Amino acid sequence: MRIIKHLCFGTAGALIILMIAATVLEKMGGTSPGSSSIYSSPLFIAAWGTAAVASAIYIFKRKLQKSPFSLLLHLAFLVILAGAFATYLNGRQGSIHLRVGDRPSASFAASHKEESFPFQIQLTDFYIDYYEGSAAPMDFTSRIRITDNGNAIEADISMNNIFSYRHYRFYQSSYDKDMKGSTLAVSYDPWGIAITYAGYLLLLVSICGFFFQRHSAFRRLLRHPVLRKASTAVCLLLCPSLTAFAAEQPKHLSKESASSINGIYLYHQDRICPLQTLAKDFTLKIYGKSNYKGLNGEQVLTGWFFFYDDWKTEPIIRIKSKAVQRMLGIKGQYACLNDFFGAEGYKLKDSGLEQDTKYKREINEANEKFNLISMVATGSMLRIFPCRENGKIRWFSPVDRLPDDLPADQWLFIRKSLGLLSEQVMRNDEASIREIAGKIRKYQQKTASGTLPSDRQIEAEKLYNSLNYTKIPAFCCLVIGLFAFIHNCRKLVRNQTLKSKTEKRISMIQSALLGLLFVFLAILIGLRSYISGHIPVSNGFETMQAMAACASLISLLFRKRFEMSIAFGFIICGFSLLVSMLGESNPPITPLMPVLASPLLSIHVLTIMISYALLAFLMLNGTAALIIRYAGKTQNEAVERLYIINRILLYPAIFLLASGIFIGAVWANVSWGRYWGWDPKETWALITLMIYSAAFHTDSLPYFKRPMFFHWFCIIAFLSVLITYFGVNFFMAGLHSYA
Repeated sequence: MRIIKHLCFGTAGALIILMIAATVLEKMGGTSPGSSSIYSSPLFIAAWGTAAVASAIYIFKRKLQKSPFSLLLHLAFLVILAGAFATYLNGRQGSIHLRVGDRPSASFAASHKEESFPFQIQLTDFYIDYYEGSAAPMDFTSRIRITDNGNAIEADISMNNIFSYRHYRFYQSSYDKDMKGSTLAVSYDPWGIAITYAGYLLLLVSICGFFFQRHSAFRRLLRHPVLRKASTAVCLLLCPSLTAFAAEQPKHLSKESASSINGIYLYHQDRICPLQTLAKDFTLKIYGKSNYKGLNGEQVLTGWFFFYDDWKTEPIIRIKSKAVQRMLGIKGQYACLNDFFGAEGYKLKDSGLEQDTKYKREINEANEKFNLISMVATGSMLRIFPCRENGKIRWFSPVDRLPDDLPADQWLFIRKSLGLLSEQVMRNDEASIREIAGKIRKYQQKTASGTLPSDRQIEAEKLYNSLNYTKIPAFCCLVIGLFAFIHNCRKLVRNQTLKSKTEKRISMIQSALLGLLFVFLAILIGLRSYISGHIPVSNGFETMQAMAACASLISLLFRKRFEMSIAFGFIICGFSLLVSMLGESNPPITPLMPVLASPLLSIHVLTIMISYALLAFLMLNGTAALIIRYAGKTQNEAVERLYIINRILLYPAIFLLASGIFIGAVWANVSWGRYWGWDPKETWALITLMIYSAAFHTDSLPYFKRPMFFHWFCIIAFLSVLITYFGVNFFMAGLHSYA
């Protein structure tokens, strides 16, 4: 029995090490080394087989039949592994390239060799569906004809819409530039998918049943007597004062005139939005903030267009690189447009620095800001005029080449309207400014009727643009959370469980603030969802905001039974919001990539985010336990209370992580043609699941019964979560690089 136990857990540990090594190899040499050297090696497959067989024997010997849902849970993982092995033995994957009009094909490319179909396949048509009034693709569709023993079958294949025939599944992969050809991914797996899906179903049933089972370990922990002495968190509140200062402003439109122009529709980031959205994105990009010297984004954007000579001397272009600052001859981070030019012309052109990899990114960023300003000043970025061309709506700027068949009056309106608007701006005639802006909007509504967003969507986007400022809430959350965390640790060290009236009031204020933060984030996420038409979890910014919302909600739900809950909620919210601003403080809303347009993806991401938030709670709780334990006094009761709380939170955290991984596998199977591809993020999510799952086996691994060992484990294990989300995103390539 002891040998079986060591074999079971030893092979699991070896698998974790092998998977870590594979991701390192992929980073060093691309995907092939990791796949060929480890994932497809006999050693790796034998290790999984050994772990599965040893686990089955160990489960049987320990007679887990007394806990039916625990038995079912382990059985589910064994079935999933059996499905993976069936896929390994019988599955084949490849691709086929088809052209409209070509003769039917009876083979596809798979693993550097040709595989034959028991039928013939032909591409009869290919077309792209676009988002309404946009050039952004919404879906790609290949129409195929399959001929099998004289019988012909026709079918459409699009993103997230596969076609199956005789266990062969076809997925839309890519297409030729002339839209006369299409590449389809081909997957053949007659047994593996059915077995694996059966395992997923068993997993779902066992997880649900486990929480409702009366005598489960989770229910016993909830009744633990130590929890009855839990205290509620108290924090100190900082109220930073914000002061505004007056500065000399360049020429600009009044807020009223800028607001009237803001009502104009604009084509930006492959969608139609209010001009305000471009103005905010533009100001954030070049200055790093959404306003400049008290002027909002619309005033900055229109200032560059109407008052270029005045604005070109404004130090508004943020340059973070010291080397680029020296090249431009500026002191500090901000340059004006004139700083880009010297006696010999544009300073950054052929500077020599752009050839240096170390400075190439900084040079490109400075060039990008310069080009953005040039495009706004010349009007080429202001694509505000819709025209019908070849039966479709296209959007043009006043300086673009217009369609040859455009009516003369329409051509004249596009070429002259902004010039007329500029004249009224110079005269400071606000009534005429509003009148001309209204005429442009009417032209847009008449020409692009049926493709424009609704008035409610436009107003929602304006509200979102005005609300989406999370930097101050992020810092406030961190300050409140850290003070609350320190105060709670101090109380636990002193074994203070009673609360004064003042502490109760502060606790209520603290909960109310976190509740307001959740409402604020829920409004932001709801508005972004309504504007984009999909749940916003498609990039790092959106998922971090979702995690902040999940953390705040979880904290509120646990606040009565978990003394650190509110403090942890503030800390996790603060860090999540700060991380969301690492890349871009407000990434633009864009149409969803066709492959991401699946509700399964949204469920997968949200489930994973809730799991990560709970694992972050475990890490912070473990940190608090260490502080209490090593603060100079032994507080065994407080440490044990935190241990019990962590054990309780571990169950939903890991069950949600497992559910999220396998929901993602179903989505991947529908979208990519395979439910598991050993992508770095998939691999590290599995590593995280296996590491934390060890803590459930307290009878087999008695070290986890020791509170201090378990707290150290929760802190160290959280490194796998950080690598899964941040390490993979920033240092490894893969299918999950979009998030």
